[in-house]
Amino acid sequence: MLCYSQKSTPNSPSLFWGLRRPWLLSLRCENRMHEILKEEIESELGESMEWKTLMQRSFGRMDEEVKEYCHHDDDDDDDDDDKNKNTVSCRCKLQTPRQYDTVGSTALVAIVTPHQLIISNCGDSRAVLCRKTSVLPLSSDHKPDRPDELSRIESRGGRVIYWDGARVLGVLAMSRAIGDGYLKPYVISEPEVVEVDRTGEDEFLILATDGLWDVVSNETACDVVRTCMRAPPASTSSLSGSDKTCSDASIVLTKLAMAKHSSDNISVVVIDLRRDVTEL
Repeated sequence: MLCYSQKSTPNSPSLFWGLRRPWLLSLRCENRMHEILKEEIESELGESMEWKTLMQRSFGRMDEEVKEYCHHDDDDDDDDDDKNKNTVSCRCKLQTPRQYDTVGSTALVAIVTPHQLIISNCGDSRAVLCRKTSVLPLSSDHKPDRPDELSRIESRGGRVIYWDGARVLGVLAMSRAIGDGYLKPYVISEPEVVEVDRTGEDEFLILATDGLWDVVSNETACDVVRTCMRAPPASTSSLSGSDKTCSDASIVLTKLAMAKHSSDNISVVVIDLRRDVTEL
């Protein structure tokens, strides 16, 4: 499931796009992530915006809400399981608490302002900026065997076990996520934040889960979208034209990943950067 939200803040026109993986948690994130971001941005109005701190705070709030949401209807019988959740060392010993089963999600958020792109990533989804002369990944996948992530996990007493790929405790194939509480403190919800100044060469931004990136390169994805967007930018009197082109490009990328036999969830958002943010 993917979430798309257009929410501007007073005196600061901007747009939010978010991408999550499916299942129970995505429903919670879809309803709350953009609201939390809006609240945090509005609380900083009139001050110098520290995007990294703001995003970390927002993702932390989302993670806490997920924790409360998952525990809301739990019985006291689960307490003993919770006490042991951080002492396991491999998949065969891991007994996940009932309330956390399959409850975890990547979170990839893009904020588009008139002058900047702010990308906040937690997990293995990816943001790719396509310019006229270059292709720029704006996020780094949080994989357990990424050297800095591996070091962080091991420093906290965790292990990365190769079980059909690198996995935290042999279970999760990404090292950061919203939720997945039974794997904390090894799996964290802290995002990495990248700020990029917009230029006249910016064409579009692709946000997608690893179901796309596992089988389609950054360059190929940009070439596909560029082909879909060969028509001139839509004017302010016909905004739906550009929106439809972005939607069509997302569908084409999804079908391409399926044709390449992607085995993971595929969610794609394409954002047209050829138009001023105030026109969207």
